[in-house]
Amino acid sequence: MKARKSDSAANAPPTNPPLAYKDEKFLDSDEARPMRILAEYLQPLRIFCREQVHETIVFFGSARITPDGPLGRYYQDARELARQITIWSKGLRSSTHRYVVCSGGGPGIMEAANRGASDAGGRTIGLNIGLPHEQRPNPYITRGLSFEFHYFFMRKLWFAHLARAVVVFPGGFGTLDEMMEILTLQQTQKLDRPITVLLYGSQYWKEIVNFDALVRHGTISPEDLKLFSFADDPATALRLLQKGLRAHPEEEPPAFAHSCTPRRQNG
Repeated sequence: MKARKSDSAANAPPTNPPLAYKDEKFLDSDEARPMRILAEYLQPLRIFCREQVHETIVFFGSARITPDGPLGRYYQDARELARQITIWSKGLRSSTHRYVVCSGGGPGIMEAANRGASDAGGRTIGLNIGLPHEQRPNPYITRGLSFEFHYFFMRKLWFAHLARAVVVFPGGFGTLDEMMEILTLQQTQKLDRPITVLLYGSQYWKEIVNFDALVRHGTISPEDLKLFSFADDPATALRLLQKGLRAHPEEEPPAFAHSCTPRRQNG
């Protein structure tokens, strides 16, 4: 014969369930996916506003390139270019942090870019993403400016949203995806402000992508070839970046930044 529960136990109030926004099981569920997506927008937004970061120069490139590997010169060039950009940007008069070097946060070219900016004593951003073959944030990202994403499209939104320029070093599928995303946004005029795009390593890129063939077949216009330039050394790349950025010196910050910075008063 089963023992009966005591009257006090039977009458005890039920345990309070957790608040929905503190319920980890719910937050990891399919139903909560929109909340997770929104969080990957709002959390970086909060930090970029707080840190007064409104303009970046983004470096794309392979995670597989090492300083002493067969493409090692690209690692060294990315590091040097990021260093020169940071020295130049630190010398600009501004109430915000202009032209902060930003990468995908991992190894290879991403590490080289963050490392070069760190060499120059500047702040530098890493937009990392979880992958099956784990990608760990490199050690050169500024503390507090390292972000971890689950969704590729939210990560790419933040690459494009803040970028004033993009430098694309040799890379594989991921780099091609990121490069084509930016060029498509430029081509279709979906960006609030222009982005200067440099393809670093002309021999590599002209072998990997036959841009002239795209024009010849009529799948892009001849004018689309003006959406990017080639560079083969840090000095030339810096000069092209400066030229492109100076062509639009008074560009408005992205829409979110209007609530983060004081608006200039007329009169």
